[in-house]
Amino acid sequence: MDPRGPAPAVDWPARPDLSLALNRMGTFDWDLDGGRMHLDATALEVLDLPPERFDGTPDGLRARILPADADRLDHRVRQALHDGRSHYGAYFRILRQDGATAWTHLQGHVLRDPAGRPHRIIGIVRDAAQDPGEPGAAGERDEGRRRMTGVVERTAAILAHARTVNDVTDILKDPEGLGHLGAVSVMLGVVDGGRIHLVAEGRLGAYVPETEYTRIDARLPMSEAVRTLRAVHLSSREEFRTRYPDLWPYIEPLSVRSGVYLPLIAQGRPIGALGLLYTRDGDFTAEERNVLVALASGIAQSLQRAILFEQEHDLAEGLQRAMLPRHIPEVAGARIAVRYRAARIGRDIGGDWYDVIPLGDGRVGVMIGDVEGHDTDAAAVMGQLRIVLRAYVLEGHTPGTAMARASAFLRDLATERFATCTYAEADLNTGMLRLVRAGHLDPVVRRGDGSCHRVQVAGGLPLGLPPREPSGTGCGYPVTSIELHPGDTLLLCTDGLVERPGGDLETGMREFMDAACEGPADVEELADALCDLIGDAGGGDDMALLVLRRRGTPAPRGGGPLRQRLAPGDTEGPALARHLIRAAAAAWGARERADEIELAADELMTNALVHTEGGGQVGMRLTAEGRIRVEVEDSSSALPRRRETDDWAVSGRGLMLVDRLADGWGVEPRGSGKCVWCEFAVPAAAG
Repeated sequence: MDPRGPAPAVDWPARPDLSLALNRMGTFDWDLDGGRMHLDATALEVLDLPPERFDGTPDGLRARILPADADRLDHRVRQALHDGRSHYGAYFRILRQDGATAWTHLQGHVLRDPAGRPHRIIGIVRDAAQDPGEPGAAGERDEGRRRMTGVVERTAAILAHARTVNDVTDILKDPEGLGHLGAVSVMLGVVDGGRIHLVAEGRLGAYVPETEYTRIDARLPMSEAVRTLRAVHLSSREEFRTRYPDLWPYIEPLSVRSGVYLPLIAQGRPIGALGLLYTRDGDFTAEERNVLVALASGIAQSLQRAILFEQEHDLAEGLQRAMLPRHIPEVAGARIAVRYRAARIGRDIGGDWYDVIPLGDGRVGVMIGDVEGHDTDAAAVMGQLRIVLRAYVLEGHTPGTAMARASAFLRDLATERFATCTYAEADLNTGMLRLVRAGHLDPVVRRGDGSCHRVQVAGGLPLGLPPREPSGTGCGYPVTSIELHPGDTLLLCTDGLVERPGGDLETGMREFMDAACEGPADVEELADALCDLIGDAGGGDDMALLVLRRRGTPAPRGGGPLRQRLAPGDTEGPALARHLIRAAAAAWGARERADEIELAADELMTNALVHTEGGGQVGMRLTAEGRIRVEVEDSSSALPRRRETDDWAVSGRGLMLVDRLADGWGVEPRGSGKCVWCEFAVPAAAG
């Protein structure tokens, strides 16, 4: 028996304190694991939510909250859970049954298990309009003061979470927000060089069109507030007419009788101005002026944060875009679509990249990768890595060697960064696809019949990490080869597309593959459908996607000609060609002769690599007479000849073997080189 005694039973829902109900404060209890939510009777009353219309889930509560406020409340909860905080609070508006809106305040307490994982939130909700004030005998003036002060406090609390200029303007244009101050028109101007740009106005019917752009030295109240850094108070229509004659023609037909223009000052300099127009007469009291100054100060701070946020993000995103290819080249034999989406997290951008490299002779290289980190340094490293990997590929290095050299380059940069990457080299004539992976996600292939599967690519370490202990063979990045048939599609993506908040990577991959199987046939539409998996907000990470489809009508596996390049010093090329030749021979009905065909082809390839310079190309096809024909082309015009050898000779038997194995062979001059061929009869049943 545990000496500490039995664990306490989970008390759900939480029992509210009676004193809360007496003060019109309701309670809620949210089970994060089970997805259920309890609202007590007082909470349902505060939210004007009949018990029979609440289904006991967070969505049932969300349906009562205005959409913009619901999104802000969701963000507040996610931020508290992510940052490990135990408390959070928020003001939000609910839609009452009579169609009116009402401000509500919520405070939540996050409960976590011993491992720190949040599993439950309990808290209170209250009517924000019932905030404590002085007794009712205080009169209309005290009530108006409390209302103004409450509006300023709530607005400041909401503005604290504004991240863009649009967020700020949306809050100011809300008639349920600053409209409670009694203003019939709300205007926000932002300083732009020597001008003021009017970016928001509320209460459209009462808007005073001072034009969208005005000069700071103009004879207008908003311009004067920016110039002098002092509030401009106008207490009568006569004051509008005499002080600002250029503005008076717009004020005269309206019911406006007073107004105030407040400078928005941040770090000692004006960044804009706020204008409020009223239908009342009379000057503003000292207390009202202090409240409005406090309001302007909160708006100025939020506006400055929003402007800096957008400037930093635009700078970082511009840097990242400059590091990516400016356009995707047209590649004969393939259709390619790419997508890139940056996560809007200020200047914190990622190092995701993609590239398409035409290699000539019907070949193309495609790559996708992600540098560790979310900052401008990650974007800079990404640009260097993409360019150097592209250079190694264009120099003619094999995929594995190019990846190994890129890893060494990243180590030499001494950035303490690593990167994941997948590179694929496709021969669109033969359909041969060679893939190499450095710690990245496995690629996905969608076949012409709509089926999808993950390609298990033998991977190496992420780029930039020290290599494992040398094994004596290989470069550390083995190459996996598959055949891409006409109509087949290769899908490469970064983890930003498959990661889900609170979910595992495998769940995201399953969703990705399901969407790929069911997606449109067109590659551009398919790319859009796959990006829709993460929505507009995304999972907080950048995302890159590359889709390559081999052109042509889907054919049965093994149909069509086969071609493979032979590069000098490439030990993988001949081995890959032998594998493909054996597979094709079996698929074309010559399984019993596959050994003979493979051996003869190997002899011809060896002659081309040993006795000529510049490599060559091996091809295999079915002739019109129903024979399998193997052809090896090279750039040498010297014709091969068969020669007799003794028992002790170590070479010279190549053409003799071909002559014995094949049903026919020969040599054809080909301009700057030649083609050595051999043919094998295929059983009649193969037809």
